Amino acid sequence: MNIAFVYGMSVEGDNFTDRVNETKRLKMDFENGINVILVSPRRIGKSSIVRKVMNEITDPKIKTVFIDIYDCRSEYDFYNRFASELLKQTASKTEQVIDHIKRFLVRLTPKIAFSPEPMSEISLSLGITPQNYDPEEILQLPEVIGQAQGMHIVVCIDEFQQIGEMADSLTIQKRLRGIWQHQRHVSYCLFGSKKHMMTRLFLNRKMPFYQFGEMMYLDKIPTADWVPFICSRFESQGKQISEDFARRICETVEGNSSYVQQLAWNVLAETEKVTTEQDFCRGVEALLAQCSALFEEQLKGLTGFQMNFLRALCDGVSSDFGSKAILENYSLGSKSNISRIKSALQDKEMIDFDNDGVYLEDPVFKIWFKRNIK
Repeated sequence: MNIAFVYGMSVEGDNFTDRVNETKRLKMDFENGINVILVSPRRIGKSSIVRKVMNEITDPKIKTVFIDIYDCRSEYDFYNRFASELLKQTASKTEQVIDHIKRFLVRLTPKIAFSPEPMSEISLSLGITPQNYDPEEILQLPEVIGQAQGMHIVVCIDEFQQIGEMADSLTIQKRLRGIWQHQRHVSYCLFGSKKHMMTRLFLNRKMPFYQFGEMMYLDKIPTADWVPFICSRFESQGKQISEDFARRICETVEGNSSYVQQLAWNVLAETEKVTTEQDFCRGVEALLAQCSALFEEQLKGLTGFQMNFLRALCDGVSSDFGSKAILENYSLGSKSNISRIKSALQDKEMIDFDNDGVYLEDPVFKIWFKRNIK
């Protein structure tokens, strides 16, 4: 199927755009056993570039494993996901998964479910608990498998910030770092969607994962690279869009990768043959409608001060929130209240910080807020 634009999931093949230098560097890290931490704002394409590099590894002695821990809420949730994905993805067939379990986790009686669909993967429930396995044994599993099979394993863990939200997180982090840093047949690529939490885990000198590996920052893909991609995808569908409209798609969503693809798809859906101003505007309206329920949910429970702070950001204010004029114009309360507002909104993943000050994480939210919230 020739899909013009992909959003809401990792992007592969012809739908992957640019990232030539980052892809080259990450592939080199994987091939040379370098630990990598990917940091970027949300929806910039971390999962996509990791999967792209995984697919480009051709050395038979290097095995890549992708583990998403988004729904892991406890330490042993993580160990079960960690072990089950390692066992499945380092095996070439179902029979080998069973052999792996018998060889490397001898004290378990796992539950294995087979799908009738030939291309579907098996469902594996290991039932790892503190009673049958110590954490150290599970964390050492990739090293044991790599050594036994004479291969190097690259373990890629998505949504790694979940580790920082678990009970007794600091102890868990120390345990992971203590085991992983001594492994010789394994390297790790750690990344997640909450930039501020990932930064806290890896850039704080007091945290266990400080200087665990190479920090790689993914910036937004330049508009100059997006424009020919958008135009070519329209052409693949028998339609045309001017470079100016393609540029406006990028500028409207401030270069956010996922939103660029989503808005481009909406404009494509509105275009009959050649994109017009009306097609573009309808595409933007469709994007706002698609996101409206999510944005309304995000505003639930916000205080009046927090709402006023968002208004200030939407009006272009990014710094000096403690000045008398801004405090009064936006009714932000006392000067000491500003830090609490910032902290609360950052925890809700609504704002972040850069060298210029504070900014809204979601560029489409900014458009929606200005239109709908008075």
